[in-house]
Amino acid sequence: MTDKRLLLISPADNVFVLRGVVEAGETIALEQGVTRVPARLGLGHKIARHAIGRGQEIVKYGAPIGSATSDIAAGSHVHVHNVKSDYTPTFALTASSEEVPL
Repeated sequence: MTDKRLLLISPADNVFVLRGVVEAGETIALEQGVTRVPARLGLGHKIARHAIGRGQEIVKYGAPIGSATSDIAAGSHVHVHNVKSDYTPTFALTASSEEVPL
């Protein structure tokens, strides 16, 4: 049985969305097996539903949202450190002091 803190938005998704906080060291149940979470993850973060290979699409809402930049194990955090957007050139908005008036 999958951990109640994991939300599967669409059956086509290869990520779960966290419904609540998972603390470092906690064990969570996936569809197939369990995994220990190495670092605290907050509400709304994604974890891999199953293993995702480098270059594979990340699917959320039943639609691709990016591609894996490295292999991602089942239960691992899926975020900017291992995903690239297929729609925008960067993951995070950055600005220099010249671009943003203070």
